[in-house]
Amino acid sequence: MAHNLNFNNRTGKYSFFSVKEKAWHNLGQTVQEYPTSEEAIKFAGLDYDVEKSPLFTKGSRIIENSNEIEIIDYELEVPNYSANVRTDNNTVLGVVGKDYHIIQNREAFSFFDAIVGDENGILYETAGVLGNGERIFITAKLPDYIRVGNGDDITEKYIFLTTSHDGSGSITAAFTPIRIVCQNTLNASLKNISNVVRIRHTVGAKQRLKDAHRVMGLVNTLGKELENTFNHWSKITVGDDEMKKIIQLALCPNMETLNHLKKGNFDEISTVFKNTVDDAFAYAMMSDTQQMETTKGTLFGAYNAVTGFYQNVKTYKNNEAKLQSIVMGGTAQMKSQKAFELCEKYAHWGTDSLMMN
Repeated sequence: MAHNLNFNNRTGKYSFFSVKEKAWHNLGQTVQEYPTSEEAIKFAGLDYDVEKSPLFTKGSRIIENSNEIEIIDYELEVPNYSANVRTDNNTVLGVVGKDYHIIQNREAFSFFDAIVGDENGILYETAGVLGNGERIFITAKLPDYIRVGNGDDITEKYIFLTTSHDGSGSITAAFTPIRIVCQNTLNASLKNISNVVRIRHTVGAKQRLKDAHRVMGLVNTLGKELENTFNHWSKITVGDDEMKKIIQLALCPNMETLNHLKKGNFDEISTVFKNTVDDAFAYAMMSDTQQMETTKGTLFGAYNAVTGFYQNVKTYKNNEAKLQSIVMGGTAQMKSQKAFELCEKYAHWGTDSLMMN
């Protein structure tokens, strides 16, 4: 199943909700009003608990009695490991070590409560369950915006959180600005401020989850700095050749290709990479969202050319692959961050800085 959404046999529904927009693969619940955290948990099928259960394997021993041999089977407990079990249907979600600490689905929402209180208008937009319940995700929209130019180019500020119950990964929270006019996810961090926090499932995870917003600098610092940066970039003119150079360097797959670019050995560069660059450059030149005052022939437009390529042009195996690439630290996020760094260099030092390591 490409979407991998959990089907809840208890409710007869897919475990996913979204507000107003069509739900993922037209499955799940589409609601018209933003729900409370309690409502979101129910709409998304997140209203189940997970608990550790002892893990056993089979053992056997041979008993010799007179002329008979008897083999007796017995259960043997596996030390230092447990099974994480979904309590509403007794599904085993994964095997975890003794130090693994469960974060219940409802506790994941405490992260959002720690960022901004309900009185400030945090809005839960989507949430869902993947697989048998081993992974969940939540997105929430923050109440204010990043405004570029005269205010028509608006970027909404989102928090994305995912966690797993199978021992496969950390609790991950990411600040994800989304430019409304083209739905680009803008993966950007400034200086020493990270837009991603990862918390291991150990004792103390609950408190670290509540405090994570302080590390991320989500609401005030990063959002305001991004607004200032994007507005500055929207006033810097970038020629077509410079635009293409930024795209080439941002999408560059390895050091070998980078060296060819620096030396001008374009005949040595793979056709796949050339086609990728051409597609991104075509998006930069022809997309309606690249014809705005803030993006047409500007440094902000160069940055959006890269993020827009991954969001709107590139094809993915499925929605999960796209999510992984764009939000969860995959290729799109890394390349978008590279584009951000290149644009910062260009804004400070001009064209010559692009080829600097």
